[in-house]
Amino acid sequence: MSIPFHNTTTDIATLISHWEAQRQAQYATAQIVQKSAFDTLRVAVHDTVAADDHSAVNDGEILLQAQLVTFGDKTNEGFLIQAIAIPWINIIREWEHDPDFIFRLNARRFEELIAGAYERAGCDHVVLTPQSGDRGRDVIVTATYPGIGEVRFIDQVKRYARHHEVNADEVRALLGVLSRDQDISKGIVTTTSRFAPGIYEELADYIPTRLELKNGNQLREWLIDLSNIS
Repeated sequence: MSIPFHNTTTDIATLISHWEAQRQAQYATAQIVQKSAFDTLRVAVHDTVAADDHSAVNDGEILLQAQLVTFGDKTNEGFLIQAIAIPWINIIREWEHDPDFIFRLNARRFEELIAGAYERAGCDHVVLTPQSGDRGRDVIVTATYPGIGEVRFIDQVKRYARHHEVNADEVRALLGVLSRDQDISKGIVTTTSRFAPGIYEELADYIPTRLELKNGNQLREWLIDLSNIS
């Protein structure tokens, strides 16, 4: 049965209003589910330690084990990110107060953190690729920009120790991925650390139009800004 649609301002406004109401209801339900999952994780962690050790288990330790995003459908590239989970913002709050906290997050959770950031930023489609066989693409993003149109880009995320620099060979490898994958407009390397000296000068012809390098300080500022969006 088809639904009649009249191309009028009133009908369009009604449809938008209905869609927004559904979206808000789905978001509220997701938040309830996420809170329940996090509470369950908290109880499970406490149950695995002796009673006299409970004081040593804080929410920061639990956050390190929590899933940071809600996954949607599986695609041939990975899993669509449907929404950020409650611990996503809590992780950033911990990092805001403790500069070393991010280095305790494992590599997969860090990938979830970055994928969630693109979803939080309003990108159209965000895919987190599998942990193996990702072909040099950790996060695949599709976004629409006014005056530009649809852009598809990839992010290689590197959760490195503070003094472990991303070297030139690693960045050049991303350029190799871009030359192979013609449907990708831009590549980003995001790290918790910093980039080796000379990389920006060597690759100046590609930055920032074809290549973007985001170091730990820039990442922290970006995530804090996103976490403050109401």
